[in-house]
Amino acid sequence: MTFTSVLFYLLAFVLVVAAFRVITARSPVTAVLHLILAFANAAMLWMLLGAEFLALLLVLVYVGAVMVLFLFVVMMLDIRIDHLRRGLKTYLPLGLVIGLILVLEMGFVLFTTWGDAGPQVAMAGDYNNARALGEAMYTQYVFGVEVGAALLLVGMVAAIALTLRRRRDAKYNDPVAAVRVRAKDRFRLVKMTAQSERAQGQAAAEQGEKQ
Repeated sequence: MTFTSVLFYLLAFVLVVAAFRVITARSPVTAVLHLILAFANAAMLWMLLGAEFLALLLVLVYVGAVMVLFLFVVMMLDIRIDHLRRGLKTYLPLGLVIGLILVLEMGFVLFTTWGDAGPQVAMAGDYNNARALGEAMYTQYVFGVEVGAALLLVGMVAAIALTLRRRRDAKYNDPVAAVRVRAKDRFRLVKMTAQSERAQGQAAAEQGEKQ
């Protein structure tokens, strides 16, 4: 058995254990952490299979963004898991039946298509998975890529528009008006005689003594 095979089975075992802990962990924070571990192991498995782009995409998007966001949301909401587990035993038989059906379907598809798979095609030494995927996306599937980019742009603009609602009780600062401010428009020097209550009191006292 080669080192690659040993590493594959080790990563697959850790992936299965982490996925099992996601559904059996009592704490939501622990479940999210095990899900991050499962995604990391799946990315390393894809790296072994030669899908470098998918592995990096899984790490950057799911582990780096989505799962970290889920972790912070779970920690801030302080979800009471005890209330969610009260009706678990009621739906447990249905969940086991659905899980068994999914396992049987995946096994049927695997065993019926495994024999039709031919030998692995030898790849060139300078083969790059990301480059090949990019060439296919921007040549053969360029229309789909542009439509997806337009949809993402519309969603981003809509999210920004929803968060930029102006409130009447809020004060806003105009940057253009702040840059155009001149000192003579803001300050004015006025020359006037000095007045002091102490001086006025002393003058009144002197006048009283003279009288």
